[in-house]
Amino acid sequence: MINGTALKNSIISGAHNIFNQKDQINDLNVFPIPDGDTGTNMSMTALSVILPMSNLSSPSVGHVLEIASIEMLKSARGNSGVILSLIFKGFYEALKNKETASISDIILCFEKSVEYSYKSVSNPTEGTILTVIRLISEYSKKIEKKYKDITDFLSDILEQGHIFVNQTKEMLPVLQKADVVDAGAFGFISILEGMVYYIKTQNIINKNPTTEASSYSNIVDIESLEEVINFSYCTEFLINKDDTNKNLDISTLKTYLDLIGDSVVVVPDTLFIKIHLHTDNPGKALQKSLKYGYLTDIKIENMREQYKKIIKTKQDSIKDIVYTPTPPINEYGFVSICSGRGIENIFKDLSVDTIVYGGQTMNPSTDDILNAILSTPAQNVFVLPNNKNIFMAAEQAAKLADRNVCVLQSKNIPHGISAMLTFNSEISFSENTLYMTKSFENISTGQITFAEKDSNFDGHNIKNNEILAMQDGKLAFVEKDVSKALIKLIKNMITRDSSYITIIYGSDISTAQAETIFSNVESKFSSNIEITLINGGQPVYYYIVSVE
Repeated sequence: MINGTALKNSIISGAHNIFNQKDQINDLNVFPIPDGDTGTNMSMTALSVILPMSNLSSPSVGHVLEIASIEMLKSARGNSGVILSLIFKGFYEALKNKETASISDIILCFEKSVEYSYKSVSNPTEGTILTVIRLISEYSKKIEKKYKDITDFLSDILEQGHIFVNQTKEMLPVLQKADVVDAGAFGFISILEGMVYYIKTQNIINKNPTTEASSYSNIVDIESLEEVINFSYCTEFLINKDDTNKNLDISTLKTYLDLIGDSVVVVPDTLFIKIHLHTDNPGKALQKSLKYGYLTDIKIENMREQYKKIIKTKQDSIKDIVYTPTPPINEYGFVSICSGRGIENIFKDLSVDTIVYGGQTMNPSTDDILNAILSTPAQNVFVLPNNKNIFMAAEQAAKLADRNVCVLQSKNIPHGISAMLTFNSEISFSENTLYMTKSFENISTGQITFAEKDSNFDGHNIKNNEILAMQDGKLAFVEKDVSKALIKLIKNMITRDSSYITIIYGSDISTAQAETIFSNVESKFSSNIEITLINGGQPVYYYIVSVE
């Protein structure tokens, strides 16, 4: 028999074990783009139980699992974290009235975990964590009569569980081609491994302090950012043309500007010349340019100070968001998950009430989304996940809310924006749900990002840091240059019926770079298409594109 104290300590040991192996689990992700990695999401979900359980004294196994299932559900991040929480929900349902657990009780735990985890996924994919928990459940029933000692029983389950995990690479072609096992399945076995280790040895696996780095990549060292800023001042202005200087030769000016700065952009137009550069001597740039004509639209900004403000704002938005529960006084309200100050402002301008900071690489927890819903002063709340790895956490949050909630299946930022533009306060909740969802059908979406590791995926031999172009959620091609990738992607996305192109540039793209690419896009595609450029400030994606 396993008592409550032993179960508590085994779960803590399991949480430590997956934390120690989270980087190895993250590396199993087949697709090489930065994302809400499985190891990170599952370990953060599992670690949430430690503090609430640490003060339990002589608990029942039912009480331990009640706390574990509640805390994991609240803290669940990403689809893998939600599935993990539902596995433990199944464990709790099996043992909620039990003081101790026997072999037959453990078998019921696995059976219930299959029931709850499969129920949570509309189209379960075999060869994943779901398959492994199902196979373990089936295997546990086969060996029940073989063992009287629960430690031997669990050791056999664990050994066979590792075999099932290894088999996942044969079940999914994408895993087989990459010669890796399913990351979620490996994560679950890591937890089970830590739990069985405690049952066998009465020792809790310790957390590895070298793995203690932040789970999110958005904690930025300001000094390291400043090191890449070679010049302090971003300087922009127009040299205006008239009859006396309309045929200017600006090659000498550009050569001079290159000498006193970098990121020099000189764009001639019919009526003016647009100048942009980074320099420590903006006065010299202005003085030299005055020889070519009178200056207007002068803008000089200290980039080092800008970076400090941006980083402080970003860190404050991560650490200090406090959601205050609000009575549902309005008929409709909206919650959007996104990152990037510009994108946040777009959603706020479209009447989104509450922003949850997150997205690719930063999957918010169920509790984060639930608190955002409860702080939205509306009877009917639409949630825009804007990332398919956030769907399940959002759907679990909706079930816990005290108001009517619809989680729209917005897979990306353009989907979310399109849904908000489609909303009509004059029609019913169900009609809005239908039309906002249908709005996704009229929009083609794309992203330009980078490979975070070498990979062979879908016929592409991808090298670390190569540029990846995504079209409607699939890898379209691999490139060496960001700007070339964007032009090629837009060309692929445009049809004869296309009327609008929206380009949202991210935090790694300067204003000058964005304006240059915007000019290139205009020159190639603007004959019958309206093109809009937006500073989204998003991480991970150099550009997010929508074509309608």
